[in-house]
Amino acid sequence: MNKRKIDFELEDGDCFPGKTYVDELLKPVFKDQRDYLFDAMFMIHRAHTIMLKEQQIISVVEAKKILDGINQVASMERKLLNYMPEYEDLFFLVEAEIAKLIGHDLAGKMHIARSRNDMGEAMYRIVLRDHILELLDNVQKLGQSLVPQAKDHVHTIMPAHTHTQPAQPTTFGHYLLAISDNLSRDVDRLWQAYYTVNRSPMGAAAITTTGFPISRERMVELLGFNDMMENSYDAIGTGDYLLETALTLVSVMTNIGRWIQELLRMASNEVGLLKVSDAYVQVSSIMPQKRNPVSLEHSRALASSAVGEGLSVVQMIHNTPYGDIVDTEDDLQPHLYNGFHKANRVIKLLTAVMTTMKFDKERALQQAKTNMITITELADVLARDYDVPFRKAHQLSSFVSKKATEVKKELYEVTTDEVNEWIGDVKLSEEDWKNICDPKTFVERRSVTGGPNPEVVGSMVKDRKVKWGNVEEMVETFSYKVQFVKENLRNEILR
Repeated sequence: MNKRKIDFELEDGDCFPGKTYVDELLKPVFKDQRDYLFDAMFMIHRAHTIMLKEQQIISVVEAKKILDGINQVASMERKLLNYMPEYEDLFFLVEAEIAKLIGHDLAGKMHIARSRNDMGEAMYRIVLRDHILELLDNVQKLGQSLVPQAKDHVHTIMPAHTHTQPAQPTTFGHYLLAISDNLSRDVDRLWQAYYTVNRSPMGAAAITTTGFPISRERMVELLGFNDMMENSYDAIGTGDYLLETALTLVSVMTNIGRWIQELLRMASNEVGLLKVSDAYVQVSSIMPQKRNPVSLEHSRALASSAVGEGLSVVQMIHNTPYGDIVDTEDDLQPHLYNGFHKANRVIKLLTAVMTTMKFDKERALQQAKTNMITITELADVLARDYDVPFRKAHQLSSFVSKKATEVKKELYEVTTDEVNEWIGDVKLSEEDWKNICDPKTFVERRSVTGGPNPEVVGSMVKDRKVKWGNVEEMVETFSYKVQFVKENLRNEILR
């Protein structure tokens, strides 16, 4: 006789649910369902009841009684709902609470032609679309904060970097529009994720639909979905909407994390270009001179943590069977909710920092004069204006760079006579050499589409202002539609 087994079963139980199963699984899952899915569950209860009535599967009188019971239970303080052993999860507990009000037979009719499978998938999608819309709203606010800053800095010369090294002069306005455009592509990804998520699985039931004459199309309307998951097997079996959402979250946070790193570099004393507002820095407990831009550091850490939540979703779905499976359900969903929560914190912090930051124009211009970062223009001038083959012009420019380094001079410190001696046969004019060394001239000459020329950047600023305004309008439109559906279901005024 295994005494250890006997003692364990005496304490933990030998029938479902065991104490360990309750404590480590059912209670935590119940709490997550209660905290995250409560409202979505009642949306589905209301919509499904209305649809059953319209399809004459239940009577008008029955529908009214069911809806009255649903609304009474929905008005309960959700924090008062706790796991009870006689109910496996929140779904069964809610049905039991409704049954106490309207009777078990009538409460049971609420479940005609549906399963926890299609209902669960629908709840996840309803909750995720709210998270995506909230993130879209915050992202567009961040995007809109970048545009006026870019407008203020179309003439602010600064060094651009490649491979972390000073490369060529550009403007801070040009840089800000670059990260704005990167952010706008993540907006496109978020919208695509929204369209993938916002499709109704209702009516798929367990996996093969139902023998009742339901209207899946009507459930699309009632719940504010854009479309339905037509194939019922696909509706229950797929996890791609979770993958797309998770990977979009990863993309947003990874891209933003890269320019947070850039902002921290610019804010360092050694670089000294960016000043974060006093509202978003902290001082040292021992070093009184310190201005620590911890708002950016926290943003970087939270962004990385949000990426981890998204990648956890990918790992949890990976190698799971194509069908109804708990791996994609209650244990997975909180990773997405937590990821979105962290992402929104990052976006809000960055919006505050970007809106209020100051940029040292004079220091940036001085840095753009160093490290010979205008030397590309020497090659261009030789090729364009002095008929030197470009490859030779590039070689001559490289030689000039090496000679200037040897004599420990910046380009603007090199005389015209010196440079002409170094390049040999070609003789540059005084004006040409002065312009070659001038980062402002360098920037002004980059006037092709997308370049840093102030007029080009100014035109892009106007365009981006309109585009971010359009994103704001779209978010408002879709958010209003979702809110309208919720209010209509609560008020039972749907046609």
